[in-house]
Amino acid sequence: MDETSAIDVLQEAARRAVAYVQSVRDRPVAVSAMALQRLDELKHPLPRTGLDAGEVVRHLDEIGSPATVATTGGRYFGMVIGGALPATVAASWLATAWDQNASFRHTSPIAAVLEDVSLRWLTDLFGLPDSVGGAFVTGASMANMAALASARHALLARLDWDVEAKGLYGAPELRVIVSGEIHVTLSKALSLLGLGRDRVIRVPTDRQGRLLLDELPALDDRTIVCIQAGNVNTGDFDPAAEVCRRARDAGAWVHVDGAFGLWALAHRDFADLAEGVSEADSWATDAHKWLNVPYDSGIVLVRRPADLRAAMSVSAAYLAENVDGEREPSHYTPESSRRARGIEIWAALLTLGRDGIADLVERNCRHARAFARGLEAGGFEILNDVVLNQVLVSFGSPETTRAVICLLQAGGVCWCGGTVWQGRTAMRISVSSWATTNTDVQLSIDAMIRAAEQALRASPA
Repeated sequence: MDETSAIDVLQEAARRAVAYVQSVRDRPVAVSAMALQRLDELKHPLPRTGLDAGEVVRHLDEIGSPATVATTGGRYFGMVIGGALPATVAASWLATAWDQNASFRHTSPIAAVLEDVSLRWLTDLFGLPDSVGGAFVTGASMANMAALASARHALLARLDWDVEAKGLYGAPELRVIVSGEIHVTLSKALSLLGLGRDRVIRVPTDRQGRLLLDELPALDDRTIVCIQAGNVNTGDFDPAAEVCRRARDAGAWVHVDGAFGLWALAHRDFADLAEGVSEADSWATDAHKWLNVPYDSGIVLVRRPADLRAAMSVSAAYLAENVDGEREPSHYTPESSRRARGIEIWAALLTLGRDGIADLVERNCRHARAFARGLEAGGFEILNDVVLNQVLVSFGSPETTRAVICLLQAGGVCWCGGTVWQGRTAMRISVSSWATTNTDVQLSIDAMIRAAEQALRASPA
């Protein structure tokens, strides 16, 4: 392909992408049956002769765009999925055009500097010590793993055991204490690290999913305690201040799984909810949730950067050290070669600023409270205290609640998923997008009530 053709295809892709962004707010959130059926057109053998690049873009847009879930349109409330701020989409386009390998400073000076700057800004935003170090990874799943690898290294190093060199064969045993509401990604990280997802000590929780301090075992210097900042169902926080105090006295390590809830630290109204979170030893969060950057984007932060580096770094003759002593990104991440996802994080932070991030958090939480009020006024039961951006609603029996969810998803006005919370079947509403408006909330409440009325009419007397 010559340079002119390359420019033409990039411009065509940009035109189609802009058209998608302009239309996504007005289309159904769910994918239509016809769009799903058209995906069969993509299921053909690899052709002997390649297709023209412009045709590939057209094919992708005309078949692929209708088969996307409208997660960026403002009325997607399933899982905990943010939209993508316009500045971050633009930054992602430019970063992709740059095609930088963010492994080392010499492979991409711009990627390294933007990571340095963003980590400084994040540390300040979350009120963490200046000494904190971190890295940009694929998401909270990998951030949890990197943080727990740091904890494993630090605790075993105190016992004169080099886990990176010797592995866990014959190593001193570590204890891992978790909330009874542990997220599955944290369990996965424990299994990948050889710490065992079934060997953990689970601490019972209260009706909001908060760890019960009276049930917390005695801690020691061979213990990792994992707590939550933002329960995936209720949005509530474990009592971090007291857990961190006990851990500090005992020499234990506290890790905070804050996939979305850590961003509450950006707003002063949530200071009481997040009290003590900054006293932990490591933190994991997603940027593709509440910071609203494109997928995939997670952040790991560790109080002592040397622990993260020891757990993550590798060396080889062709991997030269930075002689200036500056941070080499690849020494702090599980990956070596990786895309420069810090560029999008930097763009989001700079576009929003401290006040904009706080406003985004406050606005989404206000929307969540509006959902709770509207559905409660409609006669339906809210199962949690709405302290952040998560709402759990029951429409009666498990069968009726599941029916409402199915009708709502099929209707296309908005999208919510189901969950089971402390034995109750519920619909979960997660408000995480910058694009959600008051109008979106009211349209969605009305659709939910219509779906509930339809489900109740159809249910046996």
